[in-house]
Amino acid sequence: MESPTVKLSRDEHIWSFNSSMKPVLTVDPGTVIEIETWDCFTGQVQSENDTAEKLDLTRINSATGPIAVRGAEPGDSLSVTLIDILPGPQGAGMVIPEWGQLIEHCKSPVTRIFKVKDGVITMNDRVSFPARPMFGVIGVAPASGDIPTFDAGPHGGNMDDHWNGIGATVHLPVFQSGGQLAIGDMHAAMGDGEISGTGVEIGGKGIIRVDLIKRKHGGFPITETSDSWYTHGSTANDIDGALKLACEEAARLLVDEWDFTMEDAFIFLSVAGDLGLAAYYHPSPGCVTARMRVPKISAAPRPFKI
Repeated sequence: MESPTVKLSRDEHIWSFNSSMKPVLTVDPGTVIEIETWDCFTGQVQSENDTAEKLDLTRINSATGPIAVRGAEPGDSLSVTLIDILPGPQGAGMVIPEWGQLIEHCKSPVTRIFKVKDGVITMNDRVSFPARPMFGVIGVAPASGDIPTFDAGPHGGNMDDHWNGIGATVHLPVFQSGGQLAIGDMHAAMGDGEISGTGVEIGGKGIIRVDLIKRKHGGFPITETSDSWYTHGSTANDIDGALKLACEEAARLLVDEWDFTMEDAFIFLSVAGDLGLAAYYHPSPGCVTARMRVPKISAAPRPFKI
C-alpha cells in the first residue's frame, strides 16, 4: 500500500462546500494523504441514550479539508483514489423521527451502538456482519454559492454511495482553481438507499491519493472500480429526476468519449448496465442520489478516453 506523505487532522473541517472557500492544505497531483475524519455526528453520539432529538444539527456531516491540488482548473477532473479506509472501534445507527421508508412502523427516536473489530461489525449478541467501509461525503468547491455538506450535487457532497469505498477512484468535476476537496461522513457499512438516514456512522482515517485528468469531466462525480464505472445524479427530492440524470450521464460519456450512438448507448445500458439508488432516506430533508453502473468493456474501458 502506498504510504502517505502528508497528514490532515479532523480539526480542519468544513460544514458546507463554498465556491470561495480557501484550502488548509495544498498538494501536488500524485500526493498520498492520510486524512482523519469525524463521524457524521462530530462525536455527539457515544451511547444509546444519545438519540436524534438531542443532536446539535449544526454539527452534522463535517468534512475534512479543504485540500487544493496544484494545477486543478475548471473543466478538469480531480481524481481521488480511496487507497484504504480505517474505521474506529465504535459507530452508531439511528431511527430518526419522520425519516425513512419504515418510519411509520417504528418507535423513534432510537440509537444503536455498533462495535467494529477485525473487519466485523457487531450490532448485538445475535447480529454481526462484515464491514464495508466507505465515505458518504466527498466533494469539491461548487461553481457558485454555499452548499451544506448534508446535500449532494454536481460538486459531489453527501453522495452516500457505498461504492465510494476501498480501492475506488472518484472523479470529481472541478469548478474552482485547486478543486478544494473535502471528505467525511465515514461509514463502517451502509446499504443501498441508506433507508433510515444512517449507515454505521463512525470516525476514522482514510489513505487517499489525489490526481488530475486535464480537460475531461462529468456533469456529476463518477466512481470507478476495478470492473465498472458509476455515473451519478442527485436531486433534492425527485427520485425520477435523479435516476434520469444518472442515465443521461452514462449515455453522454458513451457517446462523447467512446463513439457510441445515443441509440446504442441506450440499448447497451438497458441490457448490460445497472440503475439503482445510492441514497433515498425519504421522507427527510436530505437529497436523492441515483447511480448507473457501466461495466468495463473493451469499447468503453473507463469513463474518459485519455
